[in-house]
Amino acid sequence: MNPTPEAIEIYVDADACPVKAEIYRVAERHRVKVFVVANSFLMVPQGPLFERVVVGDGFDAADDWIADHVRRGMVVVTADIPLAHRCVKAGADVIGPTGKPFTEASVGMALATRNLMEDLRAMGEVSGGPRPFSAKDRSAFLSALDLAIVRLKRAGFRAGAP
Repeated sequence: MNPTPEAIEIYVDADACPVKAEIYRVAERHRVKVFVVANSFLMVPQGPLFERVVVGDGFDAADDWIADHVRRGMVVVTADIPLAHRCVKAGADVIGPTGKPFTEASVGMALATRNLMEDLRAMGEVSGGPRPFSAKDRSAFLSALDLAIVRLKRAGFRAGAP
């Protein structure tokens, strides 16, 4: 007797996520459960596919909750590079809001670049932040999320909330 394949789930680092509406659309199309994790109350669509998780306001509380719950077969949406690193190490597929996937090959370099930029900003060498979020970013994200779910289905994970 074959065991039931594990269900695909999406975990969203939601406090500053600009693509929540897109995540909800893709999740409904694929029937995938979404955990929207934040430090404060956020509006989440009603229904069995969507679960709001409000964590304490401690430093990295949302990141810690996500990292403690993800595994292979899960998709994490975050712009937080240290969280992406933790989730990739746990075996999850990780996608930034611009559609950029974080992989074992890329997350180490992204973390090193982040740390370098943080040091340069602290010394006053660099100012400003990331470029504005664009329609092209939104489109790339939609494609990346859909592709990640299709890839997981092909790997034997199932769509459909339990």
